Amino acid sequence: MRVPQPIPYQGSKRNIARIILSFFPREFNTLIEPFAGSAAVSLAAAAYGKAHRFHLNDINKPLMELWRKIISSPKEIADAYERLWNEQRGREKKFYFYIRDQFNKTHRPDYLLFLLARCVKASIRYNSKGEFNQSPDNRRKGRHPQKMREAIFIASNLLKGRTIVTSKDYKEILDGVKKEDLVYMDPPYQGVCTGRDPRYYMGIDFDEFVEQLDKLNRKRIAFILSYDGRKEEKKYGSSSANCSSKFLKSIVRESNLGGVPVFNLPISKLNFFNCSLKPVVGFSLYLPAGVCFSPTCIKPF
Repeated sequence: MRVPQPIPYQGSKRNIARIILSFFPREFNTLIEPFAGSAAVSLAAAAYGKAHRFHLNDINKPLMELWRKIISSPKEIADAYERLWNEQRGREKKFYFYIRDQFNKTHRPDYLLFLLARCVKASIRYNSKGEFNQSPDNRRKGRHPQKMREAIFIASNLLKGRTIVTSKDYKEILDGVKKEDLVYMDPPYQGVCTGRDPRYYMGIDFDEFVEQLDKLNRKRIAFILSYDGRKEEKKYGSSSANCSSKFLKSIVRESNLGGVPVFNLPISKLNFFNCSLKPVVGFSLYLPAGVCFSPTCIKPF
C-alpha cells in the first residue's frame, strides 16, 4: 500500500513507520502525536487500518496550519503549491529567497509547503529569531505539482473527519491523554536542537520530558517513543550517567506486569528484521513497562 507523504521533512519516520506500527496495541481509542511533524506514523496507521482517530499536534504553528489545509482544503493548498512551483521557472533561486522572506512575514501554509519541497534535504533550519533560514537545493525544483496533489488528496482522504489538529505545548497535550489512547512521540533529539541553526522550531527540556514520561507510566498510558540512542559503540544525546539512568528508569519501570526493554533501531545486524530497511543513525525506539505490545515485524533476539 502506498502511504502518502505530502510534507517533505528531514527526520520523518516514513521509512520505518511499518516497524513502529508493529508495536501498536491491538485496540486503542486515539493515536496522539504531540510532536507530529510530517505525521508519517499517523498517515501509515490510517493507511494500514491500525488507527481510526488521530490527534496531530506540534508547537510549530505554521506547520499545523499547513496540516489543516491539507486535511480540510486539499484542492486549495494543491492549487496554491502548483502556482508557486510554476512561478519559479527561470528564476528558481531568487524566487525561493523571495518566498522565504514572505513566509517569515506571513507564515502562509502554501509558502511553507513550497519551501519544504525546495530546501536542502527537506531540512528545516531556524535562526535565533525563529525565522526559517534554510537554503534552496539548487539541483531540483521541488516535487512536481501533480505528484504533490496526489499525495495531498490521499492524505486528506485518510485523515479528514477523524483528526484533531492543534499547536500547543506537548505537556498540555499529554495532560489530556486518556488511558484508552496511544501516544507516539518523536520529539526534538538532544543533538540537533541547539546551536546557531537548530533543526527544530523549539527544543524541549530533557528533565521536564523525563517527568512527563514518568507521569505517563504512572497513569499506565501506552506510549511509543523515538529518541536519542546508540548505534554500536556510538551514543547520541546526553552523555551524563545520571541523565541516562533517570531516562531509562522513566521508560522501563519495575512492574508486576513486566517490562519491555529498550529496543534500538537500527542495530548492526539488520537480519533481525523481517523488513528491508536502511540504517537510521542515532535513533532508538523505547517502549514503557506495564503496557502490553505485540511486535509482529520484529524477530526476538
